[in-house]
Amino acid sequence: MRRWAFLLRPQWLALFVVVLAFAYLCFTVLAPWQLGKNTKTSRENDQISRSLDADPISVTTVLPEQDSAAPDEQWQQVTATGRYLPEAQVLARLRLIDGDPAFEVLVPFAVDGGPTVLVDRGYVRPIEGSKVPPIDALPTGTVTITARLRDSEGVARDKTPFEADGVKQVYSINTEQISSVTGVPLAGSYLQLVADQPGGLGVIPLPHLDAGPFLSYGIQWIAFGIIAPIGVGYFVYSEIRVRRREKALADAASSESSGDEPAAPLSTEQKLADRYGKRR
Repeated sequence: MRRWAFLLRPQWLALFVVVLAFAYLCFTVLAPWQLGKNTKTSRENDQISRSLDADPISVTTVLPEQDSAAPDEQWQQVTATGRYLPEAQVLARLRLIDGDPAFEVLVPFAVDGGPTVLVDRGYVRPIEGSKVPPIDALPTGTVTITARLRDSEGVARDKTPFEADGVKQVYSINTEQISSVTGVPLAGSYLQLVADQPGGLGVIPLPHLDAGPFLSYGIQWIAFGIIAPIGVGYFVYSEIRVRRREKALADAASSESSGDEPAAPLSTEQKLADRYGKRR
């Protein structure tokens, strides 16, 4: 047991705690985070690919009730007949369209015989830095639109809605939050207009079908979680090997009966070489 006593020293205990904590984070936080992003991206890519060849369907088919949502049908093209509610229009700020800043213009749309849904009219560019530009008026009366179903976004943390330039503004397209801001009940999914639609503005392009690096990153974190404890094991083995050699040399040096010349003690450089390998 004495040969293992050095493992109870504070520096070794601290190393074990750090490595175990790192491995735990790799397997429970870092790898799942990246693999989860890969799953989400792959799912979205599949939905976009499927929607490119699918014919538009009625919005009431996938959003029959006011509290309906359709996460499995994201990007599916739908048609809706009804009227815009321009008095409840809001802007989503700090958006990036083709790499440049933009506002996305959001307005409720009351579907005939169906729910009221949030419609993303498209984008406008800010003027004079970050001011809201003039926005084309909405058509009045009943219109029919074609749009893509979109999932509601998560609420931006620590960023509350506010009013500026005479327009209510939000930081994320979250139907629940926008419903609270406007006082208009909204379905759980929203609609993003395609080109050449009544009330449409700048058309928001579809995302590129790119899986991204998330799968490889996830695998790397798993590998790091495995390698870190193995590395500690190697250091423990190297330490034990050096201590055995030092003990053997000490025993030989203290032996008076053999008559042999005592062996020279190991230098610091030799000890480091035994533990971590010789320099090339």
